[in-house]
Formats: sequence, C-alpha cells, structure tokens
Amino acid sequence: MTPRALLSERLRSHRLTAPSKTVTDAAAHMLAVQSQEFLAGRWALGIRTAGSPTLATVDRAFARGDLVRTWSMRGTLHIVRAADVRWVLSVTAQRQLQREAGRQRELGIDAELLAAVERALRVKLAGGGRTRAQLFDDLAELGIDPAAQRGVHIIGALCISGVLVQGPVVARDGAVGREQLFVLCDEYLPVTPMPDDPLAELFVRYIEGHGPARVEDFAWWSGLTLGSAREAVERGRHRVTEVCEGVYMSSVRPRRARGSNDDAVFALPMFDEYYISYADRSPVADAEAMTCIGPGKNGMVRASLLAEGRIIGAWTHSAAVGRHREAPVAELFDDADARAVSHALGRYSAFVSG
Repeated sequence: MTPRALLSERLRSHRLTAPSKTVTDAAAHMLAVQSQEFLAGRWALGIRTAGSPTLATVDRAFARGDLVRTWSMRGTLHIVRAADVRWVLSVTAQRQLQREAGRQRELGIDAELLAAVERALRVKLAGGGRTRAQLFDDLAELGIDPAAQRGVHIIGALCISGVLVQGPVVARDGAVGREQLFVLCDEYLPVTPMPDDPLAELFVRYIEGHGPARVEDFAWWSGLTLGSAREAVERGRHRVTEVCEGVYMSSVRPRRARGSNDDAVFALPMFDEYYISYADRSPVADAEAMTCIGPGKNGMVRASLLAEGRIIGAWTHSAAVGRHREAPVAELFDDADARAVSHALGRYSAFVSG
C-alpha cells in the first residue's frame, strides 16, 4: 500500500471524506472518540457528520441518551454511543483498573471504600444526575476528602466499573457547556445484546473506524497488552481485510461523499483520533509536526490542520465565556491554500456558534 493510498483510506475510514448521516452514527462508527477536552470531542463528531451540525446538535444527542462520555480505555475519557458502553468496558475495564491500582493505593482507595461510595451514590442519583462538584459534596458527607485527586479517581473507578457514566450536558447561558451530569449506568444506558466475541468486536470496530492499521496501533488505542491485541486480531481477522502483511482495513468501506477530495483541508480538534489513535503517527505527520502537535510534556495534543491527509499546521481557539465566538487562529508549518484553511476553520466556527 502506497503512502497516498493509506492516507486516502484513512480519510475515508475516519469519516472525513465519507461523513456519517448523524453525530450518533459518527460516534458508532468511530466507537470511541477521545474527549478529555470536551468541546474538542464534540467537534470530532461534528467534522465527521454530513450537513452542518452544530454544538447544540451534539448536546441534544447527549440529552436524548444516545451519547455518553466515560473512561472507556487507557484511563482516558472518550465519547461513546450509549449502546456500546457495556460491552466495550467488558473488554477494557480490567486492564484500566490494573493500571490504576497503584495510584488508588496511594490515595487510600480500596474495594471497601468504593463499595460504600457506590451504595450512597445509587441512592443520591436515583432518577436524576449530579455534577462532579455535587458528587464531591456527597463524598465529603461520607467523610471522604475528595482533594488531591481522590474524588476524581473514585468517580473514574466507578465509571470504569460500569456504575456511573457522564450524560446530559449542563447548559451555560451564552457560553459553551463544559460539564455533564453523572448518571447511573443501570438507569441511563439501554439494554443491548452483547457481541458474541467482544474482544474480536473491539478489533473489528477499531479497524472500521481507523484502518488501515496494524496490531500495534490497535494495542495502543485500546490500552490492551500486545498479547491480548494479537489474540483479538486472530479472533477477528476473518471479518476484516489484510491489505498487506500485518495491515488491516475494513471489508466494507463507507461511501465517499459526492465531491469529496483527499487534498482538502480539515481543522481537526485537540486529541483527534486521526492523529492520536496510532502507535506510529509518521504516516500523517513528520517529526517537526509531531513535536509541534504533541503530546507535550503536559500530555496535551494540539488542534491540527490537515491537507492531503497530513498535518500542515495547528490552530487555537478559546471557548471561554465571551470568547467562543472569536475566530480561530491558524499556525501553519508549511505553505497552504489560505482560502482552504479559512474555510476549514469557518466550519468549526459555525459548529460552535450555530
């Protein structure tokens, strides 16, 4: 597979040149969209959806219960279609909790404490949701100090264990909503059948939304061990196509949009899956671009500008109160079509302010 063919197929599998009909369809196709920066995660769905979806469009999908946000893999927040949460966690939860065990011991978090918190929150959250600040107050009432990241790790552990999930977005007058209500999984998530083989399903769905890719890429994205990732490949390889040795892509590729162009400029959000979800990012960015985009020492991954499937620059935008309607600012690493860059950033502006 030539570099250009690989990028063309990734643009298609990421729904950048073959957008989904709805934001929920986009989330289902991608399976898990990295979203510790919440606005960025919502734009990641917007840019992958046909028409002119807005931030309000995505927030309504959260309000309906179609989408949720949780620590689905790697100890990192992702937006996931609600119908997929339980089976994804059936594969990834144990590995995440193993990774968290040392930090939990440092914070004095053990199984007995988590069980007590769960019992209390099942009463508090019955029939409704609470913000993170309210949950911290609930912990304090139980005699648990939420400071020093203790509260965050307790809530995270309950999400990974399938007790809590983040649902409806908390509205802010004249500003971008930044937080969500925590709700009980048993009350909020739909009851859906489990895949026959959840481990294989995770691999196949990753390839559908991210291929062409290798087992090492899948292991990085899922947070599974390389051994578990290889087992997933063996159990799911009959459902994907091996285009060359060790490189897999979906057997059913989404249809490109009429007039789509692999050379087009896209304004990708922070932590976008097109860049972050591979062990090897060199196909989409040279060494200088990777240094500029990150991850940096603080773990941040900047919003990027894409042309011909490769990163050509970065961009910034403030979602602070009173500034979310300001124009994004581009920082180009290479020469680029100024009109195309402006159009790409204009799509984002329309998404936020529409």
